[in-house]
Amino acid sequence: MIAIAAVLLLLGIVLGAVSHLPLPVSLVATAVIGGWLLIFAVRERITRTK
Repeated sequence: MIAIAAVLLLLGIVLGAVSHLPLPVSLVATAVIGGWLLIFAVRERITRTK
């Protein structure tokens, strides 16, 4: 239960910060984070199949 509350708190903080940034900055940050997550997922998939 504490973990869920912590995740919701962090989500609120991140969304609050994004709402004050200009749209192009938010889109670039989204692309960077999405790319990082994609690379992480591919690397995990590769290491688990070996």
